[in-house]
Amino acid sequence: MINRRTFGKIVGAGAIGGSLTGLPSAPASAARLPGAHPAPPIPVPDPTTSLGAVKQIKAGGLDIGYFDVGPADGTPVICHHGYPTDPFSFVTVAPLLVAEGYRVIAPFVRGYGTTRFLSRHAFRNAEQSAVALDTIALMDALKIDNAVLAGFDWGTRTVDIIAALWPHRVKALVAVTGYLITNVKANKEPKLPNVEWLWWHQATFATEQGRLSLEKYRKEFARFVWEQSSPGWKFDDATFERTAASFENPDHIDIVIHNYRWRLGVAKGEARYDGIERQLAKRPVITVPTFTLDGATDPYTPPGNGSSYRAMFTGKYAHRTLEGVGAIPPLEAPEDFAEAVITVDHF
Repeated sequence: MINRRTFGKIVGAGAIGGSLTGLPSAPASAARLPGAHPAPPIPVPDPTTSLGAVKQIKAGGLDIGYFDVGPADGTPVICHHGYPTDPFSFVTVAPLLVAEGYRVIAPFVRGYGTTRFLSRHAFRNAEQSAVALDTIALMDALKIDNAVLAGFDWGTRTVDIIAALWPHRVKALVAVTGYLITNVKANKEPKLPNVEWLWWHQATFATEQGRLSLEKYRKEFARFVWEQSSPGWKFDDATFERTAASFENPDHIDIVIHNYRWRLGVAKGEARYDGIERQLAKRPVITVPTFTLDGATDPYTPPGNGSSYRAMFTGKYAHRTLEGVGAIPPLEAPEDFAEAVITVDHF
């Protein structure tokens, strides 16, 4: 069993912020040929923290690779990663949750690991609504009506969107760095130089030179982002290489580049998602029970110990800032991440 702190102890330590009150397709020129099925094997971690074998399931327009561990009848917890990470971010979180009776599902985002597009002609689209709908399709394929959703980076954006627009599919939410739903119009606004510098890779990926550099040096870019965004985390080569294998997906470059270009408004999405994007541009509030986490050393963490996005969560709510932790809390502080899942599930 996980040796977790009690919720009251967290409150007593001043870790909780807020109160607990109330409950047409794009051109095919960017397409890449899908990989052969079954997908190539992914390295597995130490057996004591293994996620098991990669599974595959057709959902929406994808053949999604995912890990699925724990009792089949346990409360499902779907864990979402971002760039440049993969489901191995949850390799230590998963056993902690399984020990508490949870079923943990961790999919590879489109463009990562063994996830493949079913059509060679499909636009390699990474706008936020398309990525979020992948999770809805996965839940439908697995016959999961609702689940605890947990994510960081791109994964936070995904879980926020589902909680905001389809709250009946979300039992509870864990969101690192809070409310990350993208407003493309707002992203086009001028920014101070320190903010522009912080998002260097977003600007770099908007250029053709940036695309070429990422394609040739995808591992070097990823390692640099890890070091920049989690400056106090001393990860080893084996941990990085385990995840770096996921970047060899044939659609990886297309997906990463399109994600950042779309967020800057310099690349188009698909018309079929326009209605959802209009809803998201209105900044819908999230009503489901939510636990937000910030990494104290994460340079992308909003200021104010969660106060900058507190108003976007109107249901039962808790917040904690993790001292000494950067942008990848599930790997840097797995017990704290698992504890947040367990706590919010019992609100």
